[in-house]
Amino acid sequence: MNSPHDPAPDTSATPPATDLTPTPLTADLVRGALELERTEHGLLPHRLPARARAQCADGQLAMAEAQPSGVRLVFRTRATVVELDTLRTKMAYEGAPPRPDGVYDLLVDGRLARRSGVTGGNVLMVDMTTGTAETRPGPVGTVRFTGLPDRVKDVEIWLPHNEITQLVALRTDAPVEPALDTDRKVWLHHGSSISHGSDAESPTTTWPALAASLGGVELINLGFGGSALLDPFTARAMRDTPADVISVKIGINLVNTDLMRLRAFGPAVHGFLDTIREGHPTTPLLVVSPILCPIHEDTPGPSAPDFSALAEGRLKFRAAGDPAERAAGKLTLTVIRDELARLVKQRSADDPNLHHLDGRDLYGEADFAELPLPDQLHPDAATHRRIGERFAAVAFGTEGPLAAHA
Repeated sequence: MNSPHDPAPDTSATPPATDLTPTPLTADLVRGALELERTEHGLLPHRLPARARAQCADGQLAMAEAQPSGVRLVFRTRATVVELDTLRTKMAYEGAPPRPDGVYDLLVDGRLARRSGVTGGNVLMVDMTTGTAETRPGPVGTVRFTGLPDRVKDVEIWLPHNEITQLVALRTDAPVEPALDTDRKVWLHHGSSISHGSDAESPTTTWPALAASLGGVELINLGFGGSALLDPFTARAMRDTPADVISVKIGINLVNTDLMRLRAFGPAVHGFLDTIREGHPTTPLLVVSPILCPIHEDTPGPSAPDFSALAEGRLKFRAAGDPAERAAGKLTLTVIRDELARLVKQRSADDPNLHHLDGRDLYGEADFAELPLPDQLHPDAATHRRIGERFAAVAFGTEGPLAAHA
């Protein structure tokens, strides 16, 4: 499979043309979403089904699962011009610099051909000092791609991984039909904001998207920023989603939120894995522990904004827990890694398709010295690339735990 991540020219969003033909936006053109909700504007991709969403009223989860990380439109056409109308909801923080606009990556036959953004849309303004948020409404915008090859081809439009995106209209200068099915296996992955793609350059350069491309698999990304919390409804969604290989990356959000103690952590992991196994009893399943995060290696959570940095216009986090609280069962990344290694070893005696990966093999001390986490929690674009390349080699490589089935 050719890499889709070679440099490509940017294309600015422009007003829609009038000589293009609309194509109805239907489920057979969308991949990577577990559900499509019909709204007053169009289609809203969800990465959790309605039944799961109904079981949790948390605003962070609602925002994260509706941000379409890994979701893409896929179709076959000879069109040279493609327009997509969307209504985005972009996140911003009071007192901090504006976050980069979301990016749309257009691939032609698996290779990056165009990259663009969209104007307009809503803004979700978050005040981290008060914990409040408000939505400021805005108009529908259009992203336009021109100069595509004049031949029949497979086109993928990867939606911004960090902006809620309602699909409003699709227009092209040639007919569109669903892409042919491929023989690529489906990789179902769950993790935190790092898996979601926080601070990645674009939707095809989040580490899971990069790893999927290098591994030649179809990605379903259930990485939820701030929300990889061993929720039973997430496990049930994974149980019910067809997949050929599965991975779960567990730990950092449990420390971020100071959600549970060691006594609850072990049984919660067992329960999460048990539920996945109900639907995937023999599917290769890789449990990945946290990558290195120095502020929480030996200091419990919660994570808290560094308001001194915020006053300077920088977004940065600190560990607000006390290392002495580990004796009372508070979780740190070191504690979680040790417990995950123990649990997987225990379970794998009866489950030969269950595997473990230490997250520091993806990003460890030497990597932090070279590519530090800019806000103390999240990897930057270069680090996403490194993690994706390493995961592909370790998991999907010849001797990898997911290789024989991928």
